[in-house]
Amino acid sequence: MSDLRDQAPGAAGDAAPYDALLLLSFGGPEGPDDVVPFLENVTRGRGIPKERLKEVGQHYFLFGGVSPINDQNRALLDALREDFAQNSLDLPVHWGNRNWAPYLTDTLREMALAGHRRILVLTTSAYASYSGCRQYRENLADALAALEAEGIEPPRVDKLRHYFNHPGFVRPMIDGVLASLAELPEEVRAGAHLAFTTHSIPDASADTSGPAEEHGEGGAYVREHLDVARLIADAVREETGVERPWELVYQSRSGAPHIPWLEPDICDHLETLHGKGVPAVVMVPIGFVSDHMEVLYDLDTEATAKAAELGLPVVRSATVGADPRFAAAVRELVLERAAAERGQRVERCALGALGPSHDLCPVGCCPARAPRPAAAGADSPYA
Repeated sequence: MSDLRDQAPGAAGDAAPYDALLLLSFGGPEGPDDVVPFLENVTRGRGIPKERLKEVGQHYFLFGGVSPINDQNRALLDALREDFAQNSLDLPVHWGNRNWAPYLTDTLREMALAGHRRILVLTTSAYASYSGCRQYRENLADALAALEAEGIEPPRVDKLRHYFNHPGFVRPMIDGVLASLAELPEEVRAGAHLAFTTHSIPDASADTSGPAEEHGEGGAYVREHLDVARLIADAVREETGVERPWELVYQSRSGAPHIPWLEPDICDHLETLHGKGVPAVVMVPIGFVSDHMEVLYDLDTEATAKAAELGLPVVRSATVGADPRFAAAVRELVLERAAAERGQRVERCALGALGPSHDLCPVGCCPARAPRPAAAGADSPYA
């Protein structure tokens, strides 16, 4: 287990048998004209009318029709390339998205035509869930099938393990909480609570997240978030000498109101804390790698407005983004997986109670409602 305070970045080394890394993300609009087409991509197959998509798109229009996620990914690409170069890791890094340019299929086509045959994939989702893991694996399978249909031999793709409890992901969030506490007025700082936030998903999706043998109430999705929240809260207590109450709460719910989703919502939670006389709150978006739209709107805009209405001081702590420690963690994960593929014994870096996640998603892991082919797992048609 690595020390939280002095995380070792890992040794440089050989990435063989891999010859490229693919950063795979959600994508987002980059101008007002992109918003509705982007939302059509996100909701494809659900039959949602264009007028309804325009209503949903108001969140984006508040920010000029631009989601910050693509710029965040460009910054992460730069950080990864810089870290790899500084540590003599000769591994090109490419970028593809699920729902907007650069599209995954286009990027994989370019990589295949450039001669890449073994590709590691880093997704911008740290936790186990259908939408955060298996759906990306389904996207990979779709893209590989498209290449095959074009007469292009599809490369082999492997996905890096979940990194929610890697020190390079956890430590920057601890520092973010400490910085946020320092921003609060001194008279409310000691009594501030921590509200750890993540994307709400349907209860049924949470309950079936992770490997099938671990399915249960909340599944791996809730367990992993709780473990990270506990790690951060414990570190903040150790470094400030103050025990702070905390809770895992949710945001960004969508879908039919009759379907149960994970609760409580962050705005409801702020109301509850205010009613109990809590003097201040730090919102900690542990479920998000970077400051994309759900952070900027649901926390910085909506939840912050709710807190102002209540007269409750709040601060939102930073996401990991392109922090150099996260880039170093990705390098560690690449070298770890490469060594394992070469048959070497590997010491896997992980904090907390859950240990390192699996390299290969097993059959039945985070199942879809309707079974679809998924790459980079034990059930992959592209082994």
